[in-house]
Amino acid sequence: MVSYPAKLNLAQTPTPLHKLERLSAKINGPRIWIKRDDLTGCLTSGNKVRKLEFLLAEAVANGCDTLITSGGVQSNHCRAVAVLGAQLGLRVHLLLRSDIEPAPVGNLLLDQLVGATISHYSQREFKQLDALFSHWQDHYQRQGAKPYSIPTGGSNGTGVWGYIAAAEELKADFARENISPSTLIHATGSGGTQAGLIVGCELNNMSVRVEGFAVCDNAAYFERKVRDDLRQWQQQFAPQIDIEGMQINTNDHYMGPEYGIAGPEVFATVKELAALEGVILDPVYTGKAFHGMLEEIRQGHYDRDSDIVFVHTGGLFGLLAQQDGLNY
Repeated sequence: MVSYPAKLNLAQTPTPLHKLERLSAKINGPRIWIKRDDLTGCLTSGNKVRKLEFLLAEAVANGCDTLITSGGVQSNHCRAVAVLGAQLGLRVHLLLRSDIEPAPVGNLLLDQLVGATISHYSQREFKQLDALFSHWQDHYQRQGAKPYSIPTGGSNGTGVWGYIAAAEELKADFARENISPSTLIHATGSGGTQAGLIVGCELNNMSVRVEGFAVCDNAAYFERKVRDDLRQWQQQFAPQIDIEGMQINTNDHYMGPEYGIAGPEVFATVKELAALEGVILDPVYTGKAFHGMLEEIRQGHYDRDSDIVFVHTGGLFGLLAQQDGLNY
Protein backbone atom coordinates (compact mmCIF):
# COMPACT_ATOMS: atom_id res chain seq x y z
CA MET A 1 0.00 0.00 0.00
CA VAL A 2 1.45 3.37 -1.06
CA SER A 3 1.55 6.00 1.70
CA TYR A 4 0.77 9.44 0.25
CA PRO A 5 1.53 12.91 1.63
CA ALA A 6 -1.28 15.38 2.25
CA LYS A 7 -3.27 16.55 -0.76
CA LEU A 8 -6.20 18.79 -1.58
CA ASN A 9 -9.16 17.21 -3.36
CA LEU A 10 -9.18 19.41 -6.46
CA ALA A 11 -9.55 16.94 -9.35
CA GLN A 12 -12.63 15.05 -10.48
CA THR A 13 -11.25 11.54 -10.14
CA PRO A 14 -11.30 8.69 -10.92
CA THR A 15 -11.47 9.54 -14.60
CA PRO A 16 -12.96 7.07 -17.11
CA LEU A 17 -11.00 4.52 -19.09
CA HIS A 18 -12.69 3.32 -22.25
CA LYS A 19 -11.85 1.58 -25.49
CA LEU A 20 -11.71 3.50 -28.76
CA GLU A 21 -13.80 0.91 -30.57
CA ARG A 22 -14.09 2.51 -34.01
CA LEU A 23 -10.48 3.65 -34.19
CA SER A 24 -9.23 0.22 -33.09
CA ALA A 25 -11.29 -1.43 -35.82
CA LYS A 26 -10.15 1.10 -38.44
CA ILE A 27 -6.42 0.65 -37.86
CA ASN A 28 -6.73 -3.15 -37.55
CA GLY A 29 -3.95 -3.11 -35.00
CA PRO A 30 -3.72 -3.10 -31.20
CA ARG A 31 -6.81 -2.37 -29.14
CA ILE A 32 -6.53 1.29 -28.14
CA TRP A 33 -7.89 2.47 -24.80
CA ILE A 34 -7.96 6.05 -23.55
CA LYS A 35 -7.64 7.32 -19.97
CA ARG A 36 -9.74 10.47 -19.90
CA ASP A 37 -7.67 12.84 -17.78
CA ASP A 38 -9.09 15.60 -19.94
CA LEU A 39 -12.11 15.14 -17.66
CA THR A 40 -10.39 15.99 -14.35
CA GLY A 41 -12.41 19.21 -14.21
CA CYS A 42 -13.94 21.91 -16.37
CA LEU A 43 -11.54 24.86 -16.07
CA THR A 44 -8.90 22.58 -14.50
CA SER A 45 -9.11 19.94 -17.24
CA GLY A 46 -5.96 17.88 -17.79
CA ASN A 47 -3.07 16.26 -16.01
CA LYS A 48 -1.77 19.31 -14.15
CA VAL A 49 -4.47 19.29 -11.48
CA ARG A 50 -3.34 15.85 -10.30
CA LYS A 51 0.11 17.27 -9.50
CA LEU A 52 -1.33 20.46 -8.06
CA GLU A 53 -3.41 18.54 -5.53
CA PHE A 54 -0.13 17.73 -3.76
CA LEU A 55 1.77 20.95 -4.56
CA LEU A 56 -0.99 23.27 -3.38
CA ALA A 57 -1.53 21.17 -0.25
CA GLU A 58 2.13 21.87 0.53
CA ALA A 59 1.65 25.59 -0.18
CA VAL A 60 -1.44 25.87 2.03
CA ALA A 61 0.17 23.85 4.84
CA ASN A 62 3.10 26.28 4.81
CA GLY A 63 0.81 29.30 5.05
CA CYS A 64 1.66 30.64 1.59
CA ASP A 65 -0.62 33.27 0.07
CA THR A 66 0.96 33.75 -3.36
CA LEU A 67 1.69 31.24 -6.14
CA ILE A 68 4.39 31.90 -8.74
CA THR A 69 4.78 29.61 -11.74
CA SER A 70 5.88 29.63 -15.36
CA GLY A 71 5.17 28.23 -18.81
CA GLY A 72 4.42 29.01 -22.42
CA VAL A 73 1.84 31.65 -23.21
CA GLN A 74 -0.77 28.90 -23.77
CA SER A 75 0.39 26.79 -20.81
CA ASN A 76 -2.23 24.35 -19.51
CA HIS A 77 -0.34 24.22 -16.24
CA CYS A 78 -0.40 27.98 -15.74
CA ARG A 79 -4.13 28.07 -16.49
CA ALA A 80 -4.75 25.35 -13.91
CA VAL A 81 -2.69 27.22 -11.29
CA ALA A 82 -4.53 30.47 -12.07
CA VAL A 83 -7.95 28.83 -11.72
CA LEU A 84 -7.11 26.88 -8.58
CA GLY A 85 -5.47 29.92 -7.01
CA ALA A 86 -8.70 31.84 -7.51
CA GLN A 87 -10.71 28.98 -6.03
CA LEU A 88 -8.43 28.85 -2.97
CA GLY A 89 -8.19 32.63 -2.50
CA LEU A 90 -4.48 32.79 -3.35
CA ARG A 91 -2.73 35.45 -5.45
CA VAL A 92 -1.26 33.97 -8.66
CA HIS A 93 1.62 35.39 -10.72
CA LEU A 94 2.38 33.73 -14.06
CA LEU A 95 5.70 34.10 -15.88
CA LEU A 96 4.79 33.41 -19.51
CA ARG A 97 7.10 32.85 -22.50
CA SER A 98 6.29 34.51 -25.83
CA ASP A 99 8.30 36.37 -28.46
CA ILE A 100 5.24 38.14 -29.86
CA GLU A 101 2.38 40.12 -28.35
CA PRO A 102 -0.11 37.30 -27.57
CA ALA A 103 -3.81 37.52 -28.29
CA PRO A 104 -6.11 36.95 -25.29
CA VAL A 105 -7.46 33.58 -26.42
CA GLY A 106 -7.47 30.01 -25.09
CA ASN A 107 -5.60 29.45 -21.85
CA LEU A 108 -4.34 33.05 -21.74
CA LEU A 109 -7.90 34.39 -21.81
CA LEU A 110 -8.78 32.18 -18.83
CA ASP A 111 -5.62 33.28 -16.98
CA GLN A 112 -6.76 36.88 -17.34
CA LEU A 113 -10.39 36.09 -16.54
CA VAL A 114 -9.58 34.59 -13.13
CA GLY A 115 -7.37 37.53 -12.19
CA ALA A 116 -3.83 36.19 -12.44
CA THR A 117 -0.97 38.70 -12.60
CA ILE A 118 0.92 38.03 -15.83
CA SER A 119 4.48 38.93 -16.83
CA HIS A 120 5.53 38.21 -20.42
CA TYR A 121 9.13 37.31 -21.27
CA SER A 122 10.94 36.51 -24.51
CA GLN A 123 12.61 33.16 -25.24
CA ARG A 124 15.96 34.82 -24.49
CA GLU A 125 14.78 36.21 -21.15
CA PHE A 126 13.26 32.84 -20.25
CA LYS A 127 16.72 31.28 -20.29
CA GLN A 128 17.23 33.07 -16.96
CA LEU A 129 14.09 31.54 -15.48
CA ASP A 130 15.68 30.81 -12.08
CA ALA A 131 16.61 34.47 -11.77
CA LEU A 132 13.06 35.51 -12.72
CA PHE A 133 11.62 33.26 -10.01
CA SER A 134 14.08 34.69 -7.46
CA HIS A 135 13.21 38.26 -8.45
CA TRP A 136 9.48 37.76 -7.91
CA GLN A 137 9.99 35.71 -4.76
CA ASP A 138 11.97 38.63 -3.30
CA HIS A 139 9.40 41.12 -4.58
CA TYR A 140 6.52 39.47 -2.75
CA GLN A 141 8.52 38.81 0.39
CA ARG A 142 9.39 42.52 0.59
CA GLN A 143 5.64 43.22 0.45
CA GLY A 144 5.11 40.95 3.44
CA ALA A 145 3.60 38.11 1.40
CA LYS A 146 4.59 34.46 1.57
CA PRO A 147 5.15 33.16 -1.98
CA TYR A 148 5.29 29.53 -3.11
CA SER A 149 7.09 28.81 -6.39
CA ILE A 150 5.90 25.96 -8.60
CA PRO A 151 8.25 24.82 -11.39
CA THR A 152 7.17 24.66 -15.02
CA GLY A 153 4.53 21.97 -15.44
CA GLY A 154 4.39 21.34 -11.70
CA SER A 155 7.17 18.83 -12.27
CA ASN A 156 9.29 18.19 -9.19
CA GLY A 157 9.52 15.68 -6.36
CA THR A 158 6.19 16.68 -4.84
CA GLY A 159 4.41 16.85 -8.20
CA VAL A 160 5.46 13.26 -8.98
CA TRP A 161 2.81 12.06 -6.50
CA GLY A 162 0.02 13.12 -8.86
CA TYR A 163 0.72 10.39 -11.36
CA ILE A 164 1.72 7.84 -8.76
CA ALA A 165 -1.89 8.17 -7.64
CA ALA A 166 -3.03 7.99 -11.28
CA ALA A 167 -1.09 4.75 -11.75
CA GLU A 168 -2.92 3.23 -8.78
CA GLU A 169 -6.18 4.34 -10.41
CA LEU A 170 -5.11 2.77 -13.71
CA LYS A 171 -4.39 -0.53 -11.98
CA ALA A 172 -7.99 -0.63 -10.78
CA ASP A 173 -9.17 0.33 -14.30
CA PHE A 174 -7.22 -2.57 -15.85
CA ALA A 175 -8.64 -5.04 -13.33
CA ARG A 176 -12.19 -3.84 -13.96
CA GLU A 177 -11.80 -4.11 -17.76
CA ASN A 178 -9.84 -7.38 -17.44
CA ILE A 179 -6.95 -6.14 -19.60
CA SER A 180 -3.17 -6.31 -19.26
CA PRO A 181 -1.91 -3.49 -21.49
CA SER A 182 1.51 -3.81 -23.04
CA THR A 183 2.11 -0.06 -23.23
CA LEU A 184 0.99 3.10 -21.47
CA ILE A 185 1.45 6.13 -23.74
CA HIS A 186 1.33 9.83 -22.93
CA ALA A 187 2.65 13.20 -24.09
CA THR A 188 5.67 14.45 -22.17
CA GLY A 189 6.77 18.07 -21.90
CA SER A 190 8.09 18.85 -18.42
CA GLY A 191 8.56 15.20 -17.41
CA GLY A 192 6.48 15.08 -14.23
CA THR A 193 3.66 12.93 -15.59
CA GLN A 194 6.24 10.56 -17.05
CA ALA A 195 8.12 10.33 -13.73
CA GLY A 196 4.94 9.66 -11.77
CA LEU A 197 3.69 6.96 -14.12
CA ILE A 198 7.05 5.18 -14.17
CA VAL A 199 7.46 5.00 -10.40
CA GLY A 200 3.69 4.55 -9.87
CA CYS A 201 3.63 1.46 -12.07
CA GLU A 202 6.66 0.13 -10.20
CA LEU A 203 5.09 0.73 -6.78
CA ASN A 204 1.86 -0.94 -7.92
CA ASN A 205 3.60 -3.95 -9.49
CA MET A 206 2.24 -3.18 -12.96
CA SER A 207 4.12 -4.87 -15.80
CA VAL A 208 3.36 -2.22 -18.43
CA ARG A 209 5.87 -0.25 -20.49
CA VAL A 210 5.49 3.50 -19.91
CA GLU A 211 6.33 5.46 -23.07
CA GLY A 212 6.40 9.24 -23.29
CA PHE A 213 6.08 10.99 -26.64
CA ALA A 214 8.15 14.16 -26.43
CA VAL A 215 6.58 17.46 -27.48
CA CYS A 216 9.64 19.67 -27.01
CA ASP A 217 13.04 18.22 -26.02
CA ASN A 218 14.91 15.09 -27.06
CA ALA A 219 15.05 11.71 -25.33
CA ALA A 220 18.38 12.51 -23.65
CA TYR A 221 16.81 15.53 -21.96
CA PHE A 222 13.94 13.45 -20.57
CA GLU A 223 16.36 10.78 -19.39
CA ARG A 224 18.00 13.48 -17.24
CA LYS A 225 14.89 15.42 -16.23
CA VAL A 226 12.70 12.47 -15.29
CA ARG A 227 15.48 10.82 -13.30
CA ASP A 228 16.21 14.11 -11.52
CA ASP A 229 12.52 14.42 -10.53
CA LEU A 230 12.53 10.83 -9.28
CA ARG A 231 15.69 11.40 -7.25
CA GLN A 232 14.18 14.53 -5.73
CA TRP A 233 11.01 12.60 -4.91
CA GLN A 234 13.04 9.86 -3.23
CA GLN A 235 15.15 12.36 -1.25
CA GLN A 236 12.05 14.20 -0.03
CA PHE A 237 9.94 11.19 0.84
CA ALA A 238 12.57 8.43 1.30
CA PRO A 239 10.78 5.44 -0.29
CA GLN A 240 12.97 2.37 -0.65
CA ILE A 241 12.94 1.80 -4.38
CA ASP A 242 15.62 1.49 -7.07
CA ILE A 243 15.34 4.76 -8.98
CA GLU A 244 18.52 4.27 -10.98
CA GLY A 245 17.36 0.93 -12.37
CA MET A 246 14.11 2.29 -13.78
CA GLN A 247 13.81 2.49 -17.56
CA ILE A 248 12.81 5.85 -19.05
CA ASN A 249 11.31 5.38 -22.52
CA THR A 250 10.88 8.52 -24.62
CA ASN A 251 10.03 8.72 -28.32
CA ASP A 252 11.28 12.04 -29.70
CA HIS A 253 10.43 11.54 -33.40
CA TYR A 254 7.11 13.40 -33.47
CA MET A 255 7.84 16.77 -31.86
CA GLY A 256 7.20 18.74 -35.04
CA PRO A 257 8.88 22.07 -35.85
CA GLU A 258 9.12 23.20 -32.22
CA TYR A 259 7.23 23.32 -28.93
CA GLY A 260 3.71 24.60 -29.45
CA ILE A 261 3.88 24.30 -33.25
CA ALA A 262 2.25 21.33 -34.98
CA GLY A 263 2.34 20.23 -38.60
CA PRO A 264 -0.77 19.55 -40.73
CA GLU A 265 -0.52 15.81 -39.97
CA VAL A 266 -1.20 16.52 -36.27
CA PHE A 267 -4.25 18.66 -37.04
CA ALA A 268 -5.46 15.89 -39.36
CA THR A 269 -5.20 13.41 -36.46
CA VAL A 270 -7.07 15.82 -34.16
CA LYS A 271 -9.90 16.08 -36.69
CA GLU A 272 -9.98 12.33 -37.37
CA LEU A 273 -10.31 11.32 -33.73
CA ALA A 274 -12.88 14.03 -33.02
CA ALA A 275 -15.12 12.84 -35.88
CA LEU A 276 -14.59 9.13 -35.21
CA GLU A 277 -14.81 8.98 -31.41
CA GLY A 278 -15.94 12.40 -30.17
CA VAL A 279 -12.64 12.88 -28.32
CA ILE A 280 -10.82 16.21 -28.70
CA LEU A 281 -7.02 16.40 -28.70
CA ASP A 282 -4.83 19.51 -28.80
CA PRO A 283 -1.95 20.40 -31.18
CA VAL A 284 0.61 21.10 -28.45
CA TYR A 285 0.62 17.87 -26.42
CA THR A 286 -1.93 15.13 -26.97
CA GLY A 287 -2.29 15.62 -30.73
CA LYS A 288 1.43 15.14 -31.29
CA ALA A 289 1.60 12.12 -29.00
CA PHE A 290 -1.51 10.47 -30.43
CA HIS A 291 -0.31 11.05 -34.00
CA GLY A 292 3.06 9.55 -33.06
CA MET A 293 1.38 6.51 -31.51
CA LEU A 294 -0.67 5.91 -34.68
CA GLU A 295 2.43 6.21 -36.84
CA GLU A 296 4.27 3.70 -34.65
CA ILE A 297 1.30 1.33 -34.95
CA ARG A 298 1.30 1.67 -38.75
CA GLN A 299 5.01 0.86 -38.77
CA GLY A 300 4.36 -2.36 -36.83
CA HIS A 301 6.12 -1.34 -33.61
CA TYR A 302 3.35 -2.66 -31.35
CA ASP A 303 1.90 -6.16 -31.15
CA ARG A 304 -1.39 -6.18 -33.07
CA ASP A 305 -2.96 -8.51 -30.52
CA SER A 306 -2.32 -6.27 -27.52
CA ASP A 307 -3.94 -3.48 -25.55
CA ILE A 308 -2.44 0.03 -25.56
CA VAL A 309 -3.58 2.76 -23.18
CA PHE A 310 -3.26 6.42 -24.15
CA VAL A 311 -3.41 8.89 -21.26
CA HIS A 312 -5.31 11.95 -22.45
CA THR A 313 -3.68 14.80 -20.52
CA GLY A 314 -6.08 17.54 -21.67
CA GLY A 315 -5.35 20.73 -23.60
CA LEU A 316 -8.69 21.68 -25.17
CA PHE A 317 -8.22 25.39 -24.47
CA GLY A 318 -4.88 25.35 -26.31
CA LEU A 319 -6.67 24.03 -29.41
CA LEU A 320 -8.99 27.04 -29.35
CA ALA A 321 -5.93 29.28 -29.64
CA GLN A 322 -4.79 27.43 -32.80
CA GLN A 323 -8.07 26.82 -34.57
CA ASP A 324 -6.70 28.20 -37.86
CA GLY A 325 -4.71 24.96 -38.16
CA LEU A 326 -7.98 23.04 -38.52
CA ASN A 327 -8.71 24.82 -41.84
CA TYR A 328 -12.45 25.20 -41.34
